[in-house]
Order: sequence, then C-alpha cells, then structure tokens
Amino acid sequence: MDSLAEAFREGGWGMYPIALIAVFIIAIGAERISYLFFKARINKSDFVNTMHKYLFQGNLQRAITYCSSNRAPLANIIKAGLLRIDGTEAEIQSAMDEVALQELPRIEKRTGYLAMLSNVAVLAGLLGTITGLIKAFAAVSYADAAEKAVLLAKGISEAMNCTAFGLGTAIPALVLFSLLSGTTQHLIDDINESTVRMLNLILANKDKLNTADVRGAE
Repeated sequence: MDSLAEAFREGGWGMYPIALIAVFIIAIGAERISYLFFKARINKSDFVNTMHKYLFQGNLQRAITYCSSNRAPLANIIKAGLLRIDGTEAEIQSAMDEVALQELPRIEKRTGYLAMLSNVAVLAGLLGTITGLIKAFAAVSYADAAEKAVLLAKGISEAMNCTAFGLGTAIPALVLFSLLSGTTQHLIDDINESTVRMLNLILANKDKLNTADVRGAE
C-alpha cells in the first residue's frame, strides 16, 4: 500500500481525475451487478413451468401471487398481462408491452457509461503523461545542471504513473462493461422469449381463468 500511495503522489495532479473516474466506475459496476445478477435475474424455466401449472389449473390468483413474489422484470410483465385477463388479446398484449417499456430500460441503463468512463480514464492518463513529459523536457532545457537529473526523473515518473493508473482503471472497466453488456442482452432475450410463450399460454388457458380473481389481486 505504501508503494501505491507513493506512486499516486508521484503521478501528480493527473492521478486525481483518474481516481474520481475509478470511483464512478466502481459505483456503477456495483449497482449494475446487484441489479442484473440478483434483482433482475430469474430462473426462466422454473418460472414458466410454475406459471404453466397454475394457468393449466385455472388458478389465476396463485399465478398473480407468484408473479408478485418475484419482482424480476419478467414477472412484472407477465403479471400485467394476467391483471388484464378480462380484455381482448390486443389489450393483454398492450398491458404487457406497457410494463416492458418500463422494465427493459432499467436493465440497460448506466451500463454504457462504463465504456465512456474507460475511454475518459485513458485520455486523462494520456493528458497526465503529456504534462509530465513537458516538465521533463523543460527540466532539460532550463534547469540548472545540479537540478536537471532530479527534475527529469520527476517528470518522467509523473508521466509513467499517470499512464499506468489510467490503463489500470480503463482495462477493468472495459472487461466489466463487456460482462454486463452480455448479461443485459441475455436477460432481454430471455424476457422476449418468455413473454411470447407466456402470452400464448395465457390465451390458451383464458377460458379456465376466473377474472374475479383479478380484482382480489389488485
């Protein structure tokens, strides 16, 4: 830790904006991991199978309650369709689409900032590198002979530390961005597939369902 603190100090002013960027990356990454891997994730097969059982039995109340107990986006979308079970096919589809337009942006939001912050970290490191080299060249040009070696080493140290810190911040951010982007797309694909399957299942079992259960669930 002492060596890291020393490197940060030697990196000069350029280390501070990179550190601020790193804080934003950590905060966004933690929030997205919490949402995508815990709050939004649902076992698609178990959910569809359980819903199939309830709908095939004509147990609309249990189906709605089951959706309410799973606060994942897929469950919220299907619940919206079940609550509109007394409407036409178009009305059920419209209710599900309306909730999907609210839920899907929550899955995608903020992830794109990681790629942007990664690029900014690299550019901030490059800017710190340039200013460090300017100091180094100035030392060679104007400093006294006794101070020249010290100032030259200080300028080069500032430049290299900024480069290292910028890249060390940007690379994990890009890896995290790729991981979260893949997870986001996988969740959206699962939601789209399962929504279509569940809509067909709801319509196929609509005659078995007691629409009076909807008023009790609301």
